[in-house]
Amino acid sequence: MNGSNTGPGSTHPATLATVDGEARPAHGALPAIEVDELRRSFGAVEALRGVSLEVRGGDIHAVLGPNGAGKTTLMRILCGLVDPSAGSAYVMDRRTGGPPSTRKSIGLVPSGDRSFYLRLSGFDNLVFFGRINGLRHRAARVRAAEVLEAVSLTDAGRRPVSTYSHGMQKRLAFGRALLHDPAVLLVDEATHDLDPAAAAQVRALTTERAQSGTAVLWATQRIEELAGFAERVTVLDRGVVCFEGTVAALAAEGGGDRHVVGLGPRTTTDLAAMSAALSGIGKIQPASDAGHVLLTLAPGVSLGAALSALTAAGAEVTSCRDERPPIERAFLAVTAARAA
Repeated sequence: MNGSNTGPGSTHPATLATVDGEARPAHGALPAIEVDELRRSFGAVEALRGVSLEVRGGDIHAVLGPNGAGKTTLMRILCGLVDPSAGSAYVMDRRTGGPPSTRKSIGLVPSGDRSFYLRLSGFDNLVFFGRINGLRHRAARVRAAEVLEAVSLTDAGRRPVSTYSHGMQKRLAFGRALLHDPAVLLVDEATHDLDPAAAAQVRALTTERAQSGTAVLWATQRIEELAGFAERVTVLDRGVVCFEGTVAALAAEGGGDRHVVGLGPRTTTDLAAMSAALSGIGKIQPASDAGHVLLTLAPGVSLGAALSALTAAGAEVTSCRDERPPIERAFLAVTAARAA
């Protein structure tokens, strides 16, 4: 769409655009993905209950939740494979579920592996899917070779997919999603059963894509991979949004950081004295491991300040480790708050 055009479906440069019969804000103000009060029921089961989120070009927005949270249903609606029961979903200004041509801006990395022809090579699979996406035969072959190189599968490109490891098939699925250079990338549980090295490679590919301007919606149940990767996160639990904001803000929802602190034999103070030294900046309690205490920091207090206070009170600090990653605590906190 271009603000200088006129006619149905065009964007007025100063006011609204008419898209699919609806008045929409001007294109420059719109996110690449816009979901508003989305609901979807399967019989008596409510998979999505009023989900709203936005993703702009160049951003990685994570959807975090356990199995059954509604992540895959959300992805399928955005792809146009499932219609919502209520609410709306737009991708690149166009309502999902429209004609097939509107799906060309979307690349999907599905959660399952059974989406390739196992007897064909990786290269031939990509050529086939490139043709489905409208590429001419020669262009599909060129693009397949480019994509295989991008996902580090050039050497295996002529082998049958049946010989590929699980991680290789995930990378091939990622490459397939890039065949038509999509503006929006939907990644559904791409790393949940990969080894750490393969998962890191898929995340690196995703980051590269986002840096090129693609809007990425990343569905996962792996809490630990969000820090330093996604900008924003929506937490889903049984189809309901429990939290939406930055990853840093989610981590803060977990309360003060908790650390297991080791105490050496030169410690000359007791638990009561250490607790008094931490007044206003944290709390101390016995840990399950002998010779250790559990330190809970107050919000906004640095670990260094608390350890300095313990040392000044006569504690010999010999070790310190996170009791649980902050973002994991936060996830448990926001989902528990909803359950309560």
